[in-house]
Amino acid sequence: MKSRSLNRNARKNFLTYGLVIAAYAVLQTITVTGSISSSLKGMLVPICAYVVMAVSLNLTVGVLGELSLGHAGFMSVGAFTGVTAAMALQNAVPYPALRLLIGMVVGSIFAAIAGVLIGIPVLRLKGDYLAIVTLAFGEIIKSIVNNLYVGVDEHGLQLSLLTNKLALAEGGKIIINGPMGITTIEKLSTFTAGFLLVMLTLFIVFNLVNSRSGRAIMAIRDNRIAAESVGVNVVKYRLMAFVTSAALAGAAGTLFAMNYSTIIANKFDFNTSILVLVFVVLGGLGNMLGSIIAAAALTVLPEMLRSLQDYRMLIYAIILILVMIVTNNPLLRGYIDRLFGNLRRKKAPVQAQEGGDGHA
Repeated sequence: MKSRSLNRNARKNFLTYGLVIAAYAVLQTITVTGSISSSLKGMLVPICAYVVMAVSLNLTVGVLGELSLGHAGFMSVGAFTGVTAAMALQNAVPYPALRLLIGMVVGSIFAAIAGVLIGIPVLRLKGDYLAIVTLAFGEIIKSIVNNLYVGVDEHGLQLSLLTNKLALAEGGKIIINGPMGITTIEKLSTFTAGFLLVMLTLFIVFNLVNSRSGRAIMAIRDNRIAAESVGVNVVKYRLMAFVTSAALAGAAGTLFAMNYSTIIANKFDFNTSILVLVFVVLGGLGNMLGSIIAAAALTVLPEMLRSLQDYRMLIYAIILILVMIVTNNPLLRGYIDRLFGNLRRKKAPVQAQEGGDGHA
């Protein structure tokens, strides 16, 4: 039974990898041939960033079983630290792809540190404390960035809070300019970089979930008391999942920010966290493929409805409500299962009869 379950999980994981690779190949082909619209082409990198956000949040919500309402806060940490690192190294590292990679690594490290600082005190508690703290964390990060000034000159980085007190030497430049955020960003993000980050995220999450640590995390989710009774270190494994999720969100933030020439802290507000949470709930808790499909579809859908002007968000909300009702209604899901079950049963005798005739 255990072997059968592992094989089923492996097939589902490989299916997810295959669909992501196929989608990349198709989109890359139509991009090269010029068959893609400019609006959709501009959304490819944000789609990749939101897919990484959805998969990483599903690790916390679906696999760990903890509600996080400040995932955009980790995205913001990754965005501003990663872009700062990439811009500071503009003269020292001439290769754009390498600067983007360094930026994503720096962003993920700082987001992971923020995850540790939040997770150590909160994950020892029971209940919905994590949701409350992550919600506050997102607002704190937004407030800090709105009052943060960072510049770089020949002497290195300089920081100032509340007011711009930077004393930059000649040739220095301001990177983070308080409420104005970061301007004049060199657009280093590409669809290929986004695809590679999605694949790396899936690799990390799938290997964690299917490992011994992943089984311990899911055991804690299902029954914390039973897990503790058999010697599972609850704080360790909960922190492992939470920090991994935060680090991936930080890398996604850097990728997202370096797709635009200007980025501000308000872009990573509470609404962004709720949007990513909708991706996870709509795609299914613990279902990474569902999160990928939901993130891509709900990112593209508002743009497809843009021609309807004032009614597009109303239609978007109605479609979202209907999909949520269908996917979470046991009666409708049972009807769909019975419908496909009947189709499979009708198809099976036909195939058996064809096989018998061929044998005769």
